[in-house]
Amino acid sequence: MIATLEEFTQQMVPVNGIKINAVTGGSGPPILLLHGWPETWWEWHHVMPLLAEHFSVVAMDLRGAGFSDCPLDGYDKATMARDAHEVMVALGHERYVVCGHDIGGMVSLPQAAIYREAVTHLAVLDVPLPGWTGWETTTARLWHFSFHMNRDLPERLIHGREYDYVSTFMAERFYDHSTFDPADIAIYAKAMALPGRTRGGMEWYRSLAADHAAALEYKKQPLEIPVLGLGGDQR
Repeated sequence: MIATLEEFTQQMVPVNGIKINAVTGGSGPPILLLHGWPETWWEWHHVMPLLAEHFSVVAMDLRGAGFSDCPLDGYDKATMARDAHEVMVALGHERYVVCGHDIGGMVSLPQAAIYREAVTHLAVLDVPLPGWTGWETTTARLWHFSFHMNRDLPERLIHGREYDYVSTFMAERFYDHSTFDPADIAIYAKAMALPGRTRGGMEWYRSLAADHAAALEYKKQPLEIPVLGLGGDQR
């Protein structure tokens, strides 16, 4: 199932030695949307038409997800941030807003920290950030973090059961079930079933120790741009 959105265009953008699937539309100041796990760019499909009334919207599949390439390495969030930055530059956007949800939020942090001349505003949605107070205690309560960090085991157990795993995860982790429907789950599950994509998503978690160490360095030079952080009361 290939997800498409009216008035938006998909294209493969060569960056950082791989190709990233980017979905673009609208006009105005550029904004980049970075999805979480187990989603793809499609997680933004409800808000993209609204944003497109005021912004040039770019929603991309992260390295290892959807129709983006899934190489053997490069899943630390700094490398993924480079992917995202180079996508924006390739599309002609030298300065832009970044909004990241979940794993996408973890990518948006080094993107803002490393590419300070490019990122004008940052929004981080519903994610514990590596390097920040409470990282260890928060992530210790999230069973899927530990499960996904195991080498090869998640891939073997999830293979052929992508829909069951995604639907169970979203039912357990999402508070408001009205925000998605079975068709959305099918899109994410079919994307996960593409060759290498389950492993790609697991690699996002396997790099978290390195991401945490890198984020401690980012904290030494605080961001000087507007930052919005949003999280829900229900965990």
